[in-house]
Amino acid sequence: MYLDTRIARFDAAPGDRYRPTSTPIYQTATFEQESSLGFGEYDYSRSGNPTRTVLEERLAELEGGRFGFAFSSGVGALSALLRASTPRWILIGADLYGGTTRLLERVVRPLGIKICSVDTTDLAAVKGALASLQRERVLRRGEGTAGLVLLETPSNPLLRVTDIEAVARLVHDACGKLCVDNTALSPYLQNPLALGADVVVHSATKHLGGHGDVTAGAIVTSDAEIAEAVRFLQNAEGSALAPFDSWLLLRGMKTLGVRVVHESRSAMEVATFLEGELGVGWVHYPGLKSTPGYEVQVRQARGFGQLISFRTGDLKRSQLVAEGAKLFHIAVSFGSTNSTISLPCRMSHASAPNELIPADLVRISIGLEDPRDLIEDLRRVLRRRDSPLPKANSKS
Repeated sequence: MYLDTRIARFDAAPGDRYRPTSTPIYQTATFEQESSLGFGEYDYSRSGNPTRTVLEERLAELEGGRFGFAFSSGVGALSALLRASTPRWILIGADLYGGTTRLLERVVRPLGIKICSVDTTDLAAVKGALASLQRERVLRRGEGTAGLVLLETPSNPLLRVTDIEAVARLVHDACGKLCVDNTALSPYLQNPLALGADVVVHSATKHLGGHGDVTAGAIVTSDAEIAEAVRFLQNAEGSALAPFDSWLLLRGMKTLGVRVVHESRSAMEVATFLEGELGVGWVHYPGLKSTPGYEVQVRQARGFGQLISFRTGDLKRSQLVAEGAKLFHIAVSFGSTNSTISLPCRMSHASAPNELIPADLVRISIGLEDPRDLIEDLRRVLRRRDSPLPKANSKS
């Protein structure tokens, strides 16, 4: 079946004799057992819940994986994966979500795990970083999985595009595993597992939930060994998504296609406007031919998403833009029905190294509003008389 049909049609309640068309919320902590000598399919909702089971099977199916897991947040999902994979080293993309950077630097690195950063859009740099790990005897061939490469594509907030298939080959040659954070595009537009990735993670709060009313995370893989370790940690640490939140996420995923199509189409219009606007610096959007990685994006994805970032040349001007826009909520998240705006350096990426995120960078997330209204709102605030224009229309 085509993707839109697969999103709309699924068994909402396997085994339920009443055959509901919407998955019930099994809002219970425990399940009565038929015997005192053993457990049935479900016994305690931390260990398993029918609502969450339907959700996890949907996550796996849409990403093209065998195993899906739902967690209480995206960072919670990533944290479980890092422990489940027990890497000796972690090679990360240079442009990652600030919460991921905080987790790696302040929680994972003190455990003695070597963490290196590299520009994953530069294949020569990735190959060199893996070779350096090998020279330091951190990476040892022939001893199973040596470590993990973690990247976002497109990255957040600079929208850099990494060639997943090419990086996967390099990682596997080094006996490592590749994890791709697919939050920015969702499985509707990109499926990293089909391109060679071993694991996909999501902040399901974003596109998958899509309505700004649930915080959730997801892991999808076809690697049985990783899946078994993740399943154990999910139960042992109690980080699984609750039944009601699982239901909210299931409900949000039903409209994933129509939301992503509309938002992506609108984002292209807004990005095109920004690219031609006086006083706006380099516009980061993978759908613009001027954006590095455009050809890779066209080859490995089915669209460009709804995240855009741009520079104004001045922090004060960026602040005026963010605070003066009327149709964009100032918020750290993205992927909801409402358009949002933020200054990543001061908000979502405050935990990232300062030199990586320009202080004047503005990130916008396009929602379901009419793009003509969004463009007019941005045009108005960018042309305010009290908004100082930079001396040059810098594209750096």
